[in-house]
Amino acid sequence: MSDTVVRLDDHGVTLDDVIAVARGNARVQLTDNALAGMAVTRARIEEYAAAAEPKYGISTGFGALATRHISPELRAQLQRSLIRSHAAGMGAPVEREVVRALMFLRLKTLASGRTGIRPVVGETMAALLNAGITPVVREFGSLGCSGDLAPLSHCALVLMGEGHATGPDGVESESAPLLAAAGIEPVVLEAKEGLALINGTDGMLGMLAMAIADLEQLCDVADVTGAMSVEALLGTDRVFLPELHEPLRPHPGQTRSAARMLAALAGSPIVASHLVDDTRVQDAYSLRCAPQVAGGVRDTITHARLVATRELAAAVDNPVVLPDGRVESNGNFHGAPVAYVLDFLAIVSADLGSISERRTDRLLDKARNHGLPPFLADDPGVDSGLMIAQYTQAALVSENKRLAVPASVDSIPSSAMQEDHVSMGWSAARKLRLSVDNLRRVLAIELVAAARGIDLRAPLEPAPATGAVVRALRQTVPGPGPDRYLAPELALAEQFLHDGGIERALTEASIALP
Repeated sequence: MSDTVVRLDDHGVTLDDVIAVARGNARVQLTDNALAGMAVTRARIEEYAAAAEPKYGISTGFGALATRHISPELRAQLQRSLIRSHAAGMGAPVEREVVRALMFLRLKTLASGRTGIRPVVGETMAALLNAGITPVVREFGSLGCSGDLAPLSHCALVLMGEGHATGPDGVESESAPLLAAAGIEPVVLEAKEGLALINGTDGMLGMLAMAIADLEQLCDVADVTGAMSVEALLGTDRVFLPELHEPLRPHPGQTRSAARMLAALAGSPIVASHLVDDTRVQDAYSLRCAPQVAGGVRDTITHARLVATRELAAAVDNPVVLPDGRVESNGNFHGAPVAYVLDFLAIVSADLGSISERRTDRLLDKARNHGLPPFLADDPGVDSGLMIAQYTQAALVSENKRLAVPASVDSIPSSAMQEDHVSMGWSAARKLRLSVDNLRRVLAIELVAAARGIDLRAPLEPAPATGAVVRALRQTVPGPGPDRYLAPELALAEQFLHDGGIERALTEASIALP
């Protein structure tokens, strides 16, 4: 595990905290303040459990079965039955980082002191995270309302020493031996605790946090690959001048992307070579409007970050224990705010990939690439060059357009019409993850094509920034030449982007883009 420790108090967490735990294996620690607050609200829950008046989630059934009053001797069984019955997911296991984010965010709400669980439940969940034990959560089972019920139930089942999980070695097994090996005592759930463990938007929120981080990085990538395409296509950098952006159309994302593209092309002999005698008045939209599209993506991410930040400060549970001790039912488990921005991000991810593909297609077309060989091939006709790489890129773009169809406009009533409107936020998050992965692949193909186009402009040299990126890429992906097995090279380019290859190349060259 990492040496980083994320401490949970009775307040929210940050997006960076989520990434640190989900992807960086940071350890989690509940503060004394959080544990004390949990103990106070637990005492209030126990008062309600002892009272004659029925209280939802404490002494009643759930959902459409909430009309039944549960006698005290059956309440522990009620909580166990809730978790066992709700752990009904199907499909492939979801990614480890998603499950860790899901658990961490549920623990964040438990630490808020608003759910009424015993401190030992929170401590046990923290122990699971710190031991690297990851419940097996299935792909399907959440409607994004009443919480991510099935996914969180699979996590709660492991807290009870039941169900399946993977250990630090990634091998799946029954959870009880994994807990025993880690010295973790399974939890015997008491009144309300089962419900508190599953009634939140934690899965969709965790996936939103990671998508925001990924898309912010891919916007930076798109600025550079876009600039490389401009350079390889003998385009102009004058459309990126600052006086054409912030003063005229003050969208922050557009201003930043334009500044980054201008800086990436600064000092380019290729760009300078055609400024005097170029008869073209304007470049194509896919070049000239790159900052407007990437900037719009950036601004959409900013909105998503605002929603995520608010949600990270929330304590989502039903019923909830208020500071004055009242236990009140509410609808905060509805995932609509998160689901909407997940869908917004899928739309902009698709469009950022779409404009990247148009630049790649232009690079490969001898009628539009200003003197480069057809398909950037070594011996056109004998060699096909990057022809089919663009086919792959087009297939990915088309897939992302399908993934951009909003999930949040759908709703299927459940629980005998008690839960008659749901958010489908989990589904929105799952398809966004696919879209982000596809976008990275699309940009990797543009990177390969633009780098080859720049190489073919020799003896003219690229800008210092774009040249540094080409040189870094060439350490694993060869340049122009006869046709060769292309799939491994595209995979290496994708990995280059995933691992921050562009950022690293610029840093090593002592070049900082805005």
